[in-house]
Order: sequence, then structure tokens, then C-alpha cells
Amino acid sequence: MRPLSQLKNHWQEQQLTGSRIAICVAIAIILTVIVIAQLVNLQLVRYEYYSAQSQGNRIRVKALPPTRGLIYDRSGEVLAENLPAWHIDLTPEQVPDIDDTLNRLVQEKLISAEKLDAIRELIKSRRRFETIAIRQRLSNEDVARFAVLRPYFPGVEVRAGLARNYPNGSTASHALGYMGAISIDDKDRLDAATYAGTSYIGKTAVERSYEGDLHGTPGRSEELVNVHGRIIRPLSSELSLPGKDLILTLDLPSQLAAEQALNGKRGSVVAIDPNTGEVLVFASAPAFNPNQFTGGISTKNYKALREDPDQPLFNRALRGRYPPGSTIKPIIGLAGLDQKASSAGHKIFCRGYYSLPGKTHRYRDWKPEGHGIVDMHDAIAQSCDTYFYELAVELDIDNIASMLKQFGLGEPTGIDIGGEAAGLVPSRDWKRANFRDQQDQVWFPGETVITGIGQGYLLTTPLQLAEATAALATRGKRFQPILVKAIPDSLSGEISMPPHIEIASTSGIAQGDWNEIIEAMRGVIQDPKGTARAIGYQAPYTLAGKSGTAQVFTVAQDKEYDAEEVTERMRDHALFIAFAPIEEPQIAIAVIVENGSSGSGVAAPIARAVMDAYPTPRESTGMEANAQ
Repeated sequence: MRPLSQLKNHWQEQQLTGSRIAICVAIAIILTVIVIAQLVNLQLVRYEYYSAQSQGNRIRVKALPPTRGLIYDRSGEVLAENLPAWHIDLTPEQVPDIDDTLNRLVQEKLISAEKLDAIRELIKSRRRFETIAIRQRLSNEDVARFAVLRPYFPGVEVRAGLARNYPNGSTASHALGYMGAISIDDKDRLDAATYAGTSYIGKTAVERSYEGDLHGTPGRSEELVNVHGRIIRPLSSELSLPGKDLILTLDLPSQLAAEQALNGKRGSVVAIDPNTGEVLVFASAPAFNPNQFTGGISTKNYKALREDPDQPLFNRALRGRYPPGSTIKPIIGLAGLDQKASSAGHKIFCRGYYSLPGKTHRYRDWKPEGHGIVDMHDAIAQSCDTYFYELAVELDIDNIASMLKQFGLGEPTGIDIGGEAAGLVPSRDWKRANFRDQQDQVWFPGETVITGIGQGYLLTTPLQLAEATAALATRGKRFQPILVKAIPDSLSGEISMPPHIEIASTSGIAQGDWNEIIEAMRGVIQDPKGTARAIGYQAPYTLAGKSGTAQVFTVAQDKEYDAEEVTERMRDHALFIAFAPIEEPQIAIAVIVENGSSGSGVAAPIARAVMDAYPTPRESTGMEANAQ
């Protein structure tokens, strides 16, 4: 048995107790320091950040999208406007379950099921606090139904806004373009601050090319909201600045006349003021209604447009490439006169075909029995192929290519909307550069022959052909085509006028040569045997033109082309170019009708209808009467 003194050590207990107290004090001090440091961080260091966060719980900051600028024709007729409309907005950070919310909106028929994937992708591409328009143009019935359901859709609101509207429907749709929802690709190239609150932008043509002018500058507003997100009162706001208006060069009556004349056909009409380059008519048929896209086109309707064999979404005026056919004969004739390969008085006997020296292959004239004895004037007025077969051989392909390029063929015009296709002017150098096999790089004499009547590799767009016609009208002056005439700023009152840019002038060609060619083009309309004499009947203005047809397929040597025996889409294209008045040209026009068979019978009347609708040719004094 141990002594009692060994059972209890008071000194050891005091040491242990003191150690524990010291540890507790140290822990208390450390915790106190941590609390003080955190308070300093919250109240001093990060005060502004957390203050803003706190305010954000009760203050809603909202972007105010600007009002888009209007679009007018040259006379002030509205082509694109903004109309009041209801739309559904969704703010992701305020929606508890986005997928469930979207599915229930589909069940209530407030959004389309086929657009769910696109809406989800759009939500993913935006910041969570950004408000996104998921449907445009609600009916009054939709608005009333959502008002009842609103408590069950937190973060979703129906708001009044503006929607793009095209009062003339499909008229000039390929010039105006259309509005569409901002895609992920669009978001990458757009400035986020500038497009805050904006859901739709211009997708094609003028709406896209002049997006920066039309869009405007967004504003912002601050609203005091309660715990449920309801607005208590507005706090402050910074108004948005509207976009600029656009005044186009288009003449609406002429545009309507062109589209009416093209109704039921596939083709294009482009008319230009040869003195400025202003585009007066820009028609592509069939067209589409851009209003379909404003509220978000359905997949079914978009598929129908895409799969339509007539391709209404295809901009033929800008991107359609066609052989120009006989419409280039005036330019070929001018090259012949300029290069001394022919003369105005030089005559040939047309027996209905042409053969290269030492060859038996016959290049046939459109008139099987031939035209008899013809000179340059007759050859253009009657569209004698044989004459131009022979002239092309005398000129050689490189000289032909050089003259065609002087008129702007084979290259984009530089018009102020994107997506323009380049034409094609063949030459020996071009063939060597574009064919891989050496045997295919050889330029054959027969290829020169058919180039003389606008066939073979030669391709042009309606816009380029109209520009070339304008250059003929002005005796060599070329201006860059433009669609926007003026850009007025409603805030400052300033008006920006895009310049009329002279691209080049065909210099060195004698005035006598110009006179011969233009007189021959007058003969197309006025001569007893002129190919388009029918459209000159009782015309109140002087008119110069040239008809043309372009083969879609090659007819065998031993076969005859019969339009009635081939399918409609394999018939020749119909073309016509013209300008008026001859003395002071104010309008130059190019018409192409796909598979129209006859340039003089189908394309020429369309040109006459457009010129009759345009006021200038009817005025004996020219543009002075309409000067602004």
C-alpha cells in the first residue's frame, strides 16, 4: 500500500490547468483576430463589392434596347418600320428550373417545341442576368393567357416592345434582307455592351450591311423590386439612342413593276442610274416575305423555303451567274471597232452558220436560213451570230477579255451589301491557272468562237450586266453601284451621303465608234428587223437595247433545238439590256429570266414595263424635273 502523498500531485494539476487556460486564451485571441480581420474585409476592403451585391438583391438593372432605324425608298415610301408588339422575355438567374419552365411554356403553346434547342443554346451563350427574348409577336389571346399563368413562371415576363415589319411584304426583300435572332456566331462578333438587351439583328443585305447605323445605342434603367422580383418603383434611367434611318436608292413604283412582271418566273431585274451608280431596281424572283423571320420562322416554314426548287432565298441579282448571251454583242462590236478588227461598213454574208478555216464543224446562227448580207449595225440589230463568230476569231480571246473587263464583267461591282458573286471572263491565262491537266489548259479556237456570242465559260451576274449596260449608256463611265442614298441622323439632323464612286472610264475609244454601237442598239428597238422592235411601240422616250438568249445545254451538231420538246428548266435563258433616254440616259436595265427561251419575247417586255414605271424616261427634260 502506497502512502497518501503519492496519490495526489497538486503541483502537476496546477501545471495542467495553467496549460489548458493558456491554450484557451490563445484560441480565443486567434478567433477574435479572425473575426476582426473578416469584419475589416467586409466593412472596409470589399465594402463596395458587397454593397453592390446587396443592392442587387433589391435593385434590378435592365438594358433598354434602342429603336431600330427605318428604311425608306428614294421618294420617302416606308420599306421597313417598327410596330408595337408583345414578346416573352426570360431572365435565367430568376428561373429556378429553366428546362421545366421551357417545357411548361411549350405545353401552354406560348413557345414552339421545335425552337427549344435554339432557345437553350441562346440561353447558354448569354450571361445569367441578361434578359432574353424567347418569342416575338404574341397575339392578344397569348398575352391574356399568360397574365393568368404569370405566378407560375418566375423569371418570365411578357413585355411590350417593337418588332420589325416590312409593309410591302416580299417587295425588294433581297435588297432589304431580314431580321433574325442573334446566334452564337453572331454573339462572338458583336460587342456585348452595344447589343445588351437586343435579341434580333440584320441577317442579310441592307439590314446586315448597315447594322451599325440602324441599331442605335442601348440605354439602362434601375428599378426597386421586392423579394418576389416585382417592381416597386423605378429609380433611374438612361434613355437609349435610336438608330439612324436609311434612304435607299430604290424607286418603289419601278421595283413593284419589275416584280409584277417577273411574277411566276425565275429571274432578276436590276436597274441603275448610269450617272451615279444608284440602284433603282433590285429584284430577284421568286422572293420571300421577310416578315416570316421577324418573329422567328418555324423549322417547317424555313425548310419549305430551303427546299423549294425555285429557291426563293437565293439572291439571283447578286449571286446568280449566267452566260450573258447576245447581250454582250455591243461590247464585242465596240472591241472590234476599237482594235480595227472590223469596221462599221464591213459586211459579211450570213448563210446561217460559221465554220473555222479548214474545219467542218458548224457554229449555227439562231436563224437557220441566215441573215443574208449584214454589216455591224445589222448584226447587232438583228443579233446575227455568224457575224460575231467571225469577229471573235479576228479579235482573239485575250482582246475580247480585255474589253469585257473594262466594262466590269468578271469581277464584283463593289455594291454596298455583302455576298456578291464574281462573274467569269475567260482567257488563256485564266484557263492555264484553273485547269489541272495540261491537255485541258490549251485554249481552243472554238472556245473563242462561242465567247463572241456570250457562251462558253463566260458568266455574269444581273448586277454586273446592269453595270456594263450603264457604262454603254455613258460611253465608258462606270460608277460603283450603291443601294443607300442617304443616312439621316434624327438626333443631330445631319445627313450622311455615301459618295458616288467612279470606278473607271473606258478611255481611248473614238466617239465615232461609240456612236455606231449605240445607234445599232437603237436599231434593235426601231429597225424593221430589230429583234426587240415590239417593245418600242409608242414608247414616249428613246430607247436602246439588246436582246439575248443563253443555252442551258449544248445541242448536238445533228440536232435542232426545239423549246417545246425540252423540259422547262432546260430551255434557254432569256436576257435583255437597255437604257433610256438615248440622248441623256437616266436608267440602264438588265433583265434575266431563267428558261424564258426568248430575250426579245420574254425579257424585253419586262424592261419596258419597268421603264414605263420609272418617271424619268417619260420626262423630255430628263432628271432636272425630279431633281432634289
